[in-house]
Amino acid sequence: MQQIIFLTTSIIIFIFVIYLAISSIRKGIEAKREKKENENNDKSEIINELDKLNEMFKSGALTKEEFQKAKEKLLEK
Repeated sequence: MQQIIFLTTSIIIFIFVIYLAISSIRKGIEAKREKKENENNDKSEIINELDKLNEMFKSGALTKEEFQKAKEKLLEK
């Protein structure tokens, strides 16, 4: 009888440990996916800002020096 109780308890603990491992793996995968999405969003924002700077430069609102400084500052991020 004690062996059955021990075996049952061991199986339950083993299943719980497997559940915790799978949950941790899922959270890690989700965090990695979110990080990648955030990086892509950051790149899109930089591209949009570069386009705006380029348009301002082409329209004469910025000098070449101002454009270069603004571009370098933006790309440092």
